[in-house]
Amino acid sequence: MPPASWGRTVREFLTTAPTLDQLETPVLTVDRAALTANIAVMAEWVRAAGVRLAPHGKTTMAPRLWADQLAAGSWGITLATIWQAQVARSFGVARILLANALVDPVGLRWVAAELERDPSFEFVCWADSVEAVALMDAHLCEVPGRERIRVLVELGGPHGRTGARTVDQAHAVARAIDAASRLTLAGVGGYEGALAHDRTAPGIRAVRDYLGELARLHRELAAAGRYRSPAIVTAGGSAYPELAVEYLAPLSDEQGRHGVATTVVLRSGAYVIHDDGFYASMSPLASPECARPLRSAMHGWARALSRPEPGLALLDAGKRDLPFDEGMPIPQRVAVLGGVALDGDAAVSALNDQHAFLRLRRGAATELPIGAVVRLGLSHPCTAFDKWRLIPVIDDADAPVPRVVDLLHTFF
Repeated sequence: MPPASWGRTVREFLTTAPTLDQLETPVLTVDRAALTANIAVMAEWVRAAGVRLAPHGKTTMAPRLWADQLAAGSWGITLATIWQAQVARSFGVARILLANALVDPVGLRWVAAELERDPSFEFVCWADSVEAVALMDAHLCEVPGRERIRVLVELGGPHGRTGARTVDQAHAVARAIDAASRLTLAGVGGYEGALAHDRTAPGIRAVRDYLGELARLHRELAAAGRYRSPAIVTAGGSAYPELAVEYLAPLSDEQGRHGVATTVVLRSGAYVIHDDGFYASMSPLASPECARPLRSAMHGWARALSRPEPGLALLDAGKRDLPFDEGMPIPQRVAVLGGVALDGDAAVSALNDQHAFLRLRRGAATELPIGAVVRLGLSHPCTAFDKWRLIPVIDDADAPVPRVVDLLHTFF
């Protein structure tokens, strides 16, 4: 943040009507119009699909955005670690889905105490082995009280991440949860995105096969009478949400008219920011055929520091500032030279800790002067937000001089 902001509150700083060109580089920004539109697009999409949404909060770790997502109708917030859940709870999130096993004794004691302190608080986590269930129950039995933690059986897949590898193994986990003193079987869950990374035929087939097995597991548990309370079925990242809906939405039966009351929950998280890289190529909601497609709400802004040789510029943003695990930053336009577009005329070939190697191919891009600011499209919001504690929100990333209209705090 610029020296003019030091010592001021966010509200006081915003009353000065700051603009993007008053900020130092490098900087990450969020586009308010795109952000607002993305939240609305996903809320409408899940509502039309007849499922619920518990967006993955670890994407942004920005409680302000969680509040916006909940206000738009989200069922709850998903988190990945117990400390993330504690952050969410400190900001008043009333329903948390921990998309992971919880075997940490300190975390388990905290959950038990929080459930006792506030009976309206809802918490659900996962388990994928009989050993994990036994450990969870043993830790909880050391804590006074009778609160039970609701646990989903996590089903995985071949060469995936966590999760029971077969439906038979998942049944064993369900039996162990059912027999535990301080746990309750709450449903089934998993993550299809760990099984594919593209939209090739083999990738789509792997996702479809997995979702079919997850649906089968829930039906078999219901038929066996394993559920003693309403069930949750959850999957669905940001890459294949339409497939999760295709296979899991038919299980939705929140009133229990056809058996066990069942809530189907998607956990897509990246949609709220989207990107110009991986998710732009993967998400079905980013297709040009969509009436209101998702659009990237994040950009990096970096300044040319050096032109040491023809066709090369060094920018002042690197691995410490911008995501790079799902593709390099994409040069989009220069904030001088009449806002010249760089699409196709330049590419980032490498990142150091604090430098980007911008290769200039032809046209106006080759005239990029030292001091010019380049707007960069980015790939993967999950590894963009974790680098910034305070993120300026601008009114329009395409404006000649974007206005800073808010600041987002992150809690990584």
